[in-house]
Amino acid sequence: MSQDKLPFKTYRARKRPWDRFRRSRFDKLKSSPPPRPGDSDFPAPPPSVSREDVGLQPTPPRREAPRHEAPRREAPAQRQPKPPKRQRTPKLGGGVPWLKLGKWIAVWAVTWVALSAVLFFVSATMQSSKISDGTNDALGGGGNLLTSPGNVLVMGLDERPRGSKEPGAGGPARTDSLMLIRTGGGEKQRLSILRDSYAAIPGHLPQKINAAYALGGPALTIQTVENFFGGGMEINHMMIVDFERFPGLIDAMGGVKVDVQQRCIRSTFGGKTFRLRRGEHKLNGEQALRFARVRKNLCDANEDDRARAARQQQVMSAMKRKAFSPITFVRLPWIAWAAPKAIVTDMSPFTLMGFIASMTFGSDPKPQVLKPSAAGPGNSLIVPESERAKWARRFSD
Repeated sequence: MSQDKLPFKTYRARKRPWDRFRRSRFDKLKSSPPPRPGDSDFPAPPPSVSREDVGLQPTPPRREAPRHEAPRREAPAQRQPKPPKRQRTPKLGGGVPWLKLGKWIAVWAVTWVALSAVLFFVSATMQSSKISDGTNDALGGGGNLLTSPGNVLVMGLDERPRGSKEPGAGGPARTDSLMLIRTGGGEKQRLSILRDSYAAIPGHLPQKINAAYALGGPALTIQTVENFFGGGMEINHMMIVDFERFPGLIDAMGGVKVDVQQRCIRSTFGGKTFRLRRGEHKLNGEQALRFARVRKNLCDANEDDRARAARQQQVMSAMKRKAFSPITFVRLPWIAWAAPKAIVTDMSPFTLMGFIASMTFGSDPKPQVLKPSAAGPGNSLIVPESERAKWARRFSD
């Protein structure tokens, strides 16, 4: 037997993490070789002692017990086979894997929504700082637009950059579209104001209502619209749609679908022709913006600004339908980041989220346009006082 080989097997237990830093009391035994016969440390075997040496009688021999044959057992009677058990229909995946999968999907959905909410709040906070003090003073304030009703004035600017081929490029911005929205507390109204409506502008001569923005910005536009409806209606919040960033919001949603009822729509923007035939079309962001801004339809010379306002409301309804699409949930973080960037508003992130939730859920109001009765000076449109008073009552508390 070699010096290093032990005459027995050793089994080592797994050490705890902290045992490697302290010395074991068995380390000395493991390091010393085992004793061998002949060594002074090897214990001597105990002497053998018999029963006679201690005065005891020897052990009597052990007698064998008689063997008895076990009685033969009769074969048991054959039992009747039990009826087969009713087989249960197995659950899909045993039930447990689908439960775990559902939990993981729920955790992912909550995380996805939380991420979208953070992006929305950050983007909305960046945009809310662009409102002047004069505009905030002209507004009436209001609730959260989810539980309490309020009026929101939506303005789409016709600001054509210098160097573009569109007429009026480089001039002062005017409101390309005006829309009043009443939402919150179960109420929902949507009214388009024609941009050529003849209105009295405070501090200026009466003219088209869209000139108020060029003369005094959002604050003067708010005052003009309130006076236009007789002063009995208060505007609580305002929203300016940025036409340069609006296509990015539509693209983040994956496009919208619109239905062209007339024979065709054809117009020119920046030297490029935009045309849609009759039927349903899926539009990207740039196409949706042009569809909403068509003022002179070359396919129908009888169209006026009322058809244009109806197309703008059609785009808003298409965006609402798109919000309930399953693909929208997948794109939710991108939409949450792009939505506040497409607008400039006085609303806080919480109020803006309440406004979007109130407009998204619930029934979609029928699109309404403030109807003119006659032509006015300078190719403007005269809206009768009775028509304005009727809508002022609907938009009042």
